[in-house]
Amino acid sequence: MDRDEIDEHVQRCQQLIESSPQMDEENTKVKLVQPFLELLGWNLYSTEVALEYTIPMASGSTHVDYALLVGDSPVVFVEAKPVRSTLTDDEVQQLRSYMRQELDVDWGILTNGKSFEVLTKNRHRNGGEEVSVVQFDLDDLAENPDVLELLTKESIRSGKSDEVAEQVAQTNRAIRHLQENEDSVTESVTETVENEVGDLTIDLEEQSREFVQNLVSVLREQRHFVSEEPPGESEEDDEPESDDAADEIEPLENRVAGTIARKEINGDSDARVAVFPTKESGLPFLKENEAWGFVRVGSDFDYVAMYVTGDVREVKYFAKVSDVVEPDEAELMREPLDYKDRAKIAEGKKVIMFEPGSLYELEDPVPFESKYPQSLQYTTLGKLRNAETTDDML
Repeated sequence: MDRDEIDEHVQRCQQLIESSPQMDEENTKVKLVQPFLELLGWNLYSTEVALEYTIPMASGSTHVDYALLVGDSPVVFVEAKPVRSTLTDDEVQQLRSYMRQELDVDWGILTNGKSFEVLTKNRHRNGGEEVSVVQFDLDDLAENPDVLELLTKESIRSGKSDEVAEQVAQTNRAIRHLQENEDSVTESVTETVENEVGDLTIDLEEQSREFVQNLVSVLREQRHFVSEEPPGESEEDDEPESDDAADEIEPLENRVAGTIARKEINGDSDARVAVFPTKESGLPFLKENEAWGFVRVGSDFDYVAMYVTGDVREVKYFAKVSDVVEPDEAELMREPLDYKDRAKIAEGKKVIMFEPGSLYELEDPVPFESKYPQSLQYTTLGKLRNAETTDDML
């Protein structure tokens, strides 16, 4: 696909979202979703795209927002939500039920115009169950547009999408196996090298373990957009991300000022709070720099709240913003690639600096219910103080 065309689409959508963050569903469809489908090569003004496609259900019938057809048969269902909303597990389940009713529909896309979740029928595993194969947002798309090859009209029609999905599943299985069997794989690598070259003067076991861990990192980079759990094997489908303890690095300095109860946070209830997601492996960056990056921000905000993914699944940290700067002005304690999340500095990405001493761990973190920030979301300080779950603040 043409990179310039993708970049132009991303920039246009980001500008629309920044200027109208409360966009309703109809405007989201016309201004964000339909241009996205055209970017993938689908002609909205032909018979290959059907709007409000009727799906027969046991209790009658329902409609999916878009059906993409090859010949007379739908092959992709697209369900759109307003840009102001967060994609939820209930909506994923709804799309799965739609796909289940049509034999030829192997693909589903759930989107609010800025976040995307792609489902496919896993015909090789789990009896054709509809599983989540990839998640991405506009920022991801700007950095690595290759994910779109999975969804283009040409890829869907040629069967290339099925091949890519299987490659993704194989990569996920490899990552999971290496994580769960790190000790035995390390032992096998050590024994193989010893058998080939004999005794060495280095700690071969340590080097072998580092090799296995680096292999996992390389596989993750290759599968940049894909959820940590292999398709169809996740015990909890509520949230797509998980972390592994082997990925963690210790902060060079812990600048967290302490703990604070949400009710004790001073400030205007209407003050704007930017909520960012992070893996546990991203916390060293947060703690040692009193900052967050590298992110795109389009409007002003007063505070930052951090939602920790994986096994934590809570809004757990809070800080007051002092400045938003270019990465080379941030004076970070490490080089970007030294952090385990391998954060990439791209054009337009910033580092959010906190007021010294304002970074706190919440005594009463906000637990996940069904909504979580897949990318930057905004809330208010009042909602953060009073929320019982993430659904109350997002």
